[in-house]
Amino acid sequence: QVQLVESGGGLVQAGGSLRLSCAASGNIIAINAMAWYRQAPGKQRELVASITSGGTTTYADSVKGRFTISGDNAKNTAYLQMNDLQPEDTADYYCKAVGIRTYSSIYYNRWGQGTQVTVSS
Repeated sequence: QVQLVESGGGLVQAGGSLRLSCAASGNIIAINAMAWYRQAPGKQRELVASITSGGTTTYADSVKGRFTISGDNAKNTAYLQMNDLQPEDTADYYCKAVGIRTYSSIYYNRWGQGTQVTVSS
């Protein structure tokens, strides 16, 4: 069974930084891509950033220049470095893995349980 576990969320003042981690486990051979989404109270979940196994990245316009996504294929882990955080970045952040191949199965996608990020003004 594939599981994704996020960590690194917390409370930070505006202008501060946090680094989120997402570790996938479950006899994984390869993951095509990993992504970070966020969902603020009363709003829809939105894509923040994504990275393919080849290192191609995409970012939401709202975080370009402030957030950096990276990945470690050997560890099946993705990171989200968030700098210059603002109150509007406050949300639950979720990790998603897409195209997961294990020794026994292929999964279209899997989600983590989420980690909360709160930015105070």
